[in-house]
Amino acid sequence: MTDAPQFEKTEDGLLVRAPAKLNLSLLVAGKRPDGFHELETVMAKIDWYDEILIQPGDKKGIELICNGREWAPAGEDNLVCQAARRVLAESGQVADLRLTLTKNVPAGTGLGAASSDAATTLLGLDRYLNLGLSHAVLAEIAAALGSDVAFFLGGPLAFCRGKGEKIVGLTPDFGFTALLFLPAVSVSTKTIYNNYIHDPVGYEQYSRRLHAYLEKNRIDFIAEMCANMLETTCFHLFEQLGELKRTIESLGVRPVCLSGSGSAMFCILDDHDIERLIPARDELTEKTGCRSVVVRNNRW
Repeated sequence: MTDAPQFEKTEDGLLVRAPAKLNLSLLVAGKRPDGFHELETVMAKIDWYDEILIQPGDKKGIELICNGREWAPAGEDNLVCQAARRVLAESGQVADLRLTLTKNVPAGTGLGAASSDAATTLLGLDRYLNLGLSHAVLAEIAAALGSDVAFFLGGPLAFCRGKGEKIVGLTPDFGFTALLFLPAVSVSTKTIYNNYIHDPVGYEQYSRRLHAYLEKNRIDFIAEMCANMLETTCFHLFEQLGELKRTIESLGVRPVCLSGSGSAMFCILDDHDIERLIPARDELTEKTGCRSVVVRNNRW
């Protein structure tokens, strides 16, 4: 695990790290009257980050600069910019700011990168400008920005319901190492949910097990379930992802789980498995060109 802190002062600003997440389980309870889907999911932050550097601006208002190896939308289409404008409006502040987003976590992978960037912007600006906003206020802004945003305001592990905005932190923290697979495929969350066909029987079976494990604080059992009810839809729409999962498992890496609505997949490992699976990982890269990284649970 990297030992990087969430906040780090720089010469003229504040560097804030935005961790990605894995869905250790993702259950869909059904469609709500408002058109959204009711979820039950256990999410865990991992030690792989985007970074946001907050500095005084030399232009009027908010200037957003995007760099890094991964693509990010510019301007008002970026949740970082939206989060900054909302938190300033909520606090009644006027400030000229330069926000530099270094994008390391790819979009369209189910790792929550954009949501984490938004939450990190809220936390970073609250600290940088000494706004003193309560968690409740930040959570209200987060919920307006997106379903997963509020999760990233809190601790490293949580059970989330509703659209993802009803959050219960889980303790003790679940320590893990995972091999994360990053196909060169961008998946639209909206498209997955629009095509999702509900399985009420499957939901009831998974949910009973999930809640039984939660009562016993057995997050390890939840991870072993490897239950993601969006997987069938994702693999139907993106057949190459289903093929990739079968290829990975044929190399002895299992169980392979989908995170969020995809496309990223992961396998929870014992530490001694990492060295054993390095040859399989290298063979997979050679066969499919699929990038993979080793990640661990984040500590904040």
